[in-house]
Amino acid sequence: MTTALQLPDAEALCAALADAMRGHIDPATTALVGIHTGGVWVAERLHEALGLKTPLGSINVSFYRDDYSRRGLHANAKAARIPFTVEGAHIVIVDDVVHTGRTVRAAINELFDYGRPAKIDLAVLVDRGGRELPIAPSFCPHSLSLPAAHKLALERAADGGLSFQVIEK
Repeated sequence: MTTALQLPDAEALCAALADAMRGHIDPATTALVGIHTGGVWVAERLHEALGLKTPLGSINVSFYRDDYSRRGLHANAKAARIPFTVEGAHIVIVDDVVHTGRTVRAAINELFDYGRPAKIDLAVLVDRGGRELPIAPSFCPHSLSLPAAHKLALERAADGGLSFQVIEK
């Protein structure tokens, strides 16, 4: 069920996020790692818009979540792909929405299995509040509040266009 909430324009937020990151990252050395699924879609956009040289990485945090025993493995789980050296790298974790911070914590834990980055930033399209861990995005063009029973989901159309939907949990 969808609410009557005015949803942000995901395409415009991708452009605003890229603009916010310019000047704060080095296109020659910064690496992006998108969190499956929405974060990967956003990371693909950012990688192109920012002209980054390091190959794009992706990560699936399913096995690293602290609620894995309750939630289990997502049906479309994909393996992590980190095609660069993590040790000493500046990495920007990219996701569509930050909420409790638990997904980001899981992504950081998984990255450390590959090495010790010099720096990790977080870039998201939307911060919906409700943090349960002390995690905050470095780059975020939009904030909004939603009732706990709702989820803000990024969707990708067949033509590649991105949009948000609100769904009940």
